[in-house]
This record gives sequence, structure tokens and C-alpha cells, in this order.
Amino acid sequence: MSNVENNPAELLCPSNPGDSAAAVEILSPRLVPLGGPRAMTVRRTLPQRRRSLIGAWCFVDHYGPDNVAHSPGMAVPPHPHTGLQTISWLFSGEIQHADSAGHHAMVRPGELNLMTAGRGISHSEYSTEGTTVLHGVQLWAALPEGARFTEPGFTHYSPTPKVLPGAVVSVFMGRAAGEQSPVETFTPMVGAEIMLDAGASLSLDLDPRFEHGFLVDAGTLALDGSPVAADELGYLGTGLGQVVLGAGDAPVRLLFIGGAPLNESIVMWWNFVGRSHEEIVAFRAAWQAVIGAEPAGVFDDVTNFSLPAGQVDAPLPAPVLPTVALKPRSNPS
Repeated sequence: MSNVENNPAELLCPSNPGDSAAAVEILSPRLVPLGGPRAMTVRRTLPQRRRSLIGAWCFVDHYGPDNVAHSPGMAVPPHPHTGLQTISWLFSGEIQHADSAGHHAMVRPGELNLMTAGRGISHSEYSTEGTTVLHGVQLWAALPEGARFTEPGFTHYSPTPKVLPGAVVSVFMGRAAGEQSPVETFTPMVGAEIMLDAGASLSLDLDPRFEHGFLVDAGTLALDGSPVAADELGYLGTGLGQVVLGAGDAPVRLLFIGGAPLNESIVMWWNFVGRSHEEIVAFRAAWQAVIGAEPAGVFDDVTNFSLPAGQVDAPLPAPVLPTVALKPRSNPS
């Protein structure tokens, strides 16, 4: 998914995990319209002023359930990415993906589509004509310094749900609940969908090296006894080896993410992840030159954008860069 805000914030995000793992930190979403007055609105819980990163996870958009039978739904023309992996996970509906590395795939509920942007990729995303209700999560993970200029790639994986007493766990990245995903990650990470029956509880082992996030899609989660409401993200710092997840009178569905602190500062702007303002300027110049929106400028030839084949809609031009200087933003200590 593209960040199609007209005035995206330029964010310098140092990786400073909290020192205490005991307290649950609640991250509330902000509403972000994608595209225009009739376009989708997403609930964004990461990044924000209170926290920029959870491990390498740097972006969390939660959308739906939206009835798109008589609306545009998701319609995002070709747009670029650098320095990150995009992770698509649906609860309902279907999305068609095409990218400049030649991958064409369908995003379906319970199936992971992971795109590695590396040195630079472009892709498009459209909900299908047969989709009536669109509901899911789009996440980004920042690539570490040693991998951020890797070749673009794409991975599709359908995890087998693990049925436990009162719970179902689908692990799509890393290891959780005794299940291991074969999907390659460039930093230690975990990602899973967890469903709890009404009144059920689950003791979940954690990697104490990781910080973790619990994004609630439905119901109210008791996270070690602390309530996390629907659309909120509960954060836990490093140092914990186990957590107890509980559901009240209604079933709970949540997305579980985590990872070792990145320990690198990243700069995010629009759909780019870099390490400096100058890199973002270069990425933007490279994209604008490829789509013919602006004359070719001076940019690092490591980034070599192209367009997906067979596209009907014109690619998205990059917004105008901000004129203000970067201001460091850090996680609370």
C-alpha cells in the first residue's frame, strides 16, 4: 500500500526501545484518508510521536471492514518503495498486486504477501471486482543497513493455522506458539494473527530480546490484565518471556508483531525509507525522472526504478518535499 497523503510528514525515527517491559503502553490510532473524499480511510498506529518503531516494524495501517461493492475500494496506481518490506494481511476481501520485479499475485485472507523493496521497486494494488468487504492490515518493516540495497523480491506464504484450546494462531513471520514461518526476514522478527474465543485465555511465550505490539482488530484484549480496545495497539518492551492474552465476553482477533530493536535511525517520507534527508531527495528525484514528472536530477544510481508491466493507470507522482529541516524524534526511554 502507498502512503498517498498529499503532505506526508518527514520523520527521523531513532530506535530507542523503552527500558521497562512491565507496563503496557497503549498506542491509539489516527485516521488517515488515502486518496480523496471517497477513498479509503485507514487507522494508523505506527509511526507516531509516542513511538516510532517496534523492532524493525515502522508502519501499521488498519482498514475496514469497508463495503466496497459500490465504491473504488483500494485503487493504488504504481508507486515506489525503498529500504523496506511491505507486509499485506487480509481478514476479508481480495487485492491484486503487480510489481516492477515481475511479480503478480493475489492477496487473500490468511495468506501473507511480502514484498522486499530493497534498492527500489514500484507496485500497484487494486481490490478485485468480486470484493464486497475489504478488511485488513498493511505493515512495513525497515531493512537494516546491510540489507537495504538488496535486490527487490516477493514472497507468498499460506500458514497453516494452529488450533489451541480457545485460540487459533497463524504465524506468518518468525516463530510463535511453537510454529515457525519459513519466510526470510532481514532482522529477527515475528508476525502472527491470533484469534481468541469469548472468555478464553492464551499464555504466549515471548523472545525476551524482542519488543512487541498487539494490534486489536475485534473485541477487547486483556494484555497481562491491561485492556486494549479494538483499533488500539498495545506495546510491551524487551525483557519479557511470556504474556497472557485474554478475551472477555466477545471473541478477540489481533495481530501480533515484534522484533529485536533495530538500533538504527531511519528517515521515512512518503513511500521511502532512508537514512538521511539527502537520500530521500535522491530517491524522489529518481522516481520523478522514471515517470517523466520532472527532469532527471543528480541521484544515486543504486536506485533504479521501473514500472510494473500492463498498467492502465498513470503512476503516482511524488509529493513536494518539505522545506523544513529534520527534527529528531525518539521513542520514550
